[in-house]
Amino acid sequence: MQLVTLPTGETLPALGLGTWRTGESPGSQRAEVAAVRLALQMGYRVIDTAEMYGEGGAEEVVGEAVGQAVAAGELRREELFVVSKVYPHNASRAGVRAACERSLKRLRLERIDLYLLHWRGQHALGETVAGFEALKQQGLIRHWGVSNFDTDDMEELIGVEHGDRCAANQVYYALSERGIEVDLLPWLRSHRMPCMAYCPLAQGGLAGDPALANVARRHGVSPTQVALAWVLAQPGVMPIPKAVREAHLRENLAARELVLRAEDMAELDQRFPPPKRKRPLAMS
Repeated sequence: MQLVTLPTGETLPALGLGTWRTGESPGSQRAEVAAVRLALQMGYRVIDTAEMYGEGGAEEVVGEAVGQAVAAGELRREELFVVSKVYPHNASRAGVRAACERSLKRLRLERIDLYLLHWRGQHALGETVAGFEALKQQGLIRHWGVSNFDTDDMEELIGVEHGDRCAANQVYYALSERGIEVDLLPWLRSHRMPCMAYCPLAQGGLAGDPALANVARRHGVSPTQVALAWVLAQPGVMPIPKAVREAHLRENLAARELVLRAEDMAELDQRFPPPKRKRPLAMS
């Protein structure tokens, strides 16, 4: 199993489950809870969510699914790594505490494993970091990090008090969005911070690509599995694709076993060339 390593030395599976666009409709909640629980039964152990997703609805879905799984003895809480994010407008020192407590209530947890600032906002980074550090001391979170931070943002972050304790940065990264390879991804690797890759399948946009289909035929897999295996092959990167259907959940897990050969990587580089210069950070 591929692993990523946090700055503390703790290792995590290099594939997580995203929950963006979950919890937006009460009528879908039962099916979404069932999907997350099924994912846990299959072996997913990293789940990513945010207070923004469904305005807390996604956290409620995750909380219900995790609660059911733990109550049924399907896993222990300690086996699961739960990630959530705080809105920028809630990221003052006091606001972070209040937002975290609301998220914990929806998640039905005593602690969040990794708590991220969703993107930069009006509050000074030093204030947000102080709030995160207080949450760690109080045992409400284990680690904190950021999302949608480019290299200059990361440089500024580690310049504030305790900013070097950032555990991860979550950004858009996929074969069709490789801009972070110029400087952000090397920067994160040099600081031993994992990159959590959201939208690693470009929101389904890679499924019909002919180059991916060609590589997929050689391996007897799907184009989306090739796209996901490519992200998994990048050192220090954890893709967190969203999936609800059982077939997609299983397909994504199976991508961990796909080893792309040099000829595959060359073909994919030709179709999606590595960037030659820095680009604006992609967001979705």
